[in-house]
Amino acid sequence: MPTPEEQFMDVVASFSGRPGVTPPSGGRAFGDSALKVDGKIFAMLTREQLVVKLPKARVADLVAAGEGEYFTAGKGRPMKEWFTVGPDSTLDWKTVAEEALQFVSNR
Repeated sequence: MPTPEEQFMDVVASFSGRPGVTPPSGGRAFGDSALKVDGKIFAMLTREQLVVKLPKARVADLVAAGEGEYFTAGKGRPMKEWFTVGPDSTLDWKTVAEEALQFVSNR
């Protein structure tokens, strides 16, 4: 079974080359390890979990379904448009990243 890092690199590879999408830059600042579209983060690997930006209602539905949890950025306060895919989730990382890309692109 692939590691979270390998899964994320597979996601990065599948989105590289798309218009407006930039891969992680590898730095240490916030967002340097994230996939971005037009400079805005839509997916990132944090604490070995995929974190994506989705509509608030979609995140609430996914949390209620037990697919993951709200992202807190280590501050304890849930961010309502950010979703952390749980380790036992049935969600495909590429599919949920695609959903995040579409959401962020349309903003």
